[in-house]
Amino acid sequence: MPLTINTPLDMHLHLRDEAMLHNIAKASSDTFSGAIIMPNLVPPVSSKEALIAYKQRILLATNDNSFTPYMTLFFKPSYDKIFLASIKDEITAIKLYPAGITTNSEEGVSGFDIEALRPALEAMSDLEIPLCVHGETNGFVMDREAEFASIYEDLASAFPNLKIIMEHITTKSSVDLLDKYPNLYATITIHHLLITLDDVAGGMLQPHLFCKPIAKRPEDRDALRKVALSAHPKVMFGSDSAPHPKEAKEACGCAAGVFTAPIALQLLAELFDTQDASQENLQAFISGNAQAIYGIAPTDKVITLEKTPFKVPSDYNGVVPMYANEEIAYSIKEIQTSQS
Repeated sequence: MPLTINTPLDMHLHLRDEAMLHNIAKASSDTFSGAIIMPNLVPPVSSKEALIAYKQRILLATNDNSFTPYMTLFFKPSYDKIFLASIKDEITAIKLYPAGITTNSEEGVSGFDIEALRPALEAMSDLEIPLCVHGETNGFVMDREAEFASIYEDLASAFPNLKIIMEHITTKSSVDLLDKYPNLYATITIHHLLITLDDVAGGMLQPHLFCKPIAKRPEDRDALRKVALSAHPKVMFGSDSAPHPKEAKEACGCAAGVFTAPIALQLLAELFDTQDASQENLQAFISGNAQAIYGIAPTDKVITLEKTPFKVPSDYNGVVPMYANEEIAYSIKEIQTSQS
C-alpha cells in the first residue's frame, strides 16, 4: 500500500557551496519542501550580504524546485539587536558552533561564558530568533554530547524565552532534557536512529558512517527512537546530511559527515514501518512538529512512497551515500508539487 508524506522538511541540512552545491542540492530539493540550511561555509555565513548571496546560489542550484531554503546565520557574540533586527526577516535561526568541534567551525565560540554571550542571546530572545546549537565539548569523543548537557541547562535557564534547538542529538541524556526545560527542542537524524558505534567501527571501519557527533550506544539509539517514533512534539527530523567528496571520506583523516539526502525519506518510511509506528507519527516527525516549533508554512509537496526495493547508487555526482550499493525496502513512487 502506498505511503504519502505531505510537505516533508529537513530541519538540519548541509548544502555546501560552489560545485558541491550544484552537484547535490537537488538530492534534497526534489523530495523536501524546505530545509534549515547550515551556515558553516568558508568563510562562514555571518553577514546579511553573505546570507542573501548564499540563498540566491541555493535557489539557482535547486532551480526553485518547490523548495524553500530556511537560512541560518553563523553565531557571533558580537551580534547586537540593531544588526539582528535588520536581518530577522532573512533568517529562520542562528547556528552556534563550539570552536573547532566539527567541519568548518573554527570561528565558533571558545568557552561558554554566559555573560559574554548574553547581549547577543538576549537580543535573539527579544526578537524571537531561535538558537540552533551543535552541542559537543572537546572531551572524550563518546562523552562530548553528554558533557554539553550542563551547558544546555545553563542556556535554557539563563534565557527562558529563547527557543533553543539541540541539533542532531545522539544520547539519552539529551533526550531527557526535552521534558525538563520548556524552551529546549531537538533534531534527530536518520542515521542516528539506525546505527550505533558498532556499525561504524565494530568491524572494518565504515568511513561513510563516520560523523560528528559520532554514533553512540544501543541504549542511546533506543532513547532517540522512542521520542521520534512516538512523534514527541519537541523533536523533528534533521538529516545533518553532510556531503564530502569520495576521496575525502575514503582517506587517512576521513572527513566527518553522512550523506543521506537522496534516501532519507525512504529510510524513515522503512524504520517507522518496521517499528510499527503510525503514518501520523511519521508525518508529525518529518513535518508537523517542525512547522509548529519554527512557525513556518512550507511549500506544498506530496511524496508517495511504495514498499518496493530500491538499490542505493554507488555515488551521487562523486558523493557516496549511506548504504551505497545496498538494497533498502522503500522507493519513491511519485512527487507532486504545486507546480505539477
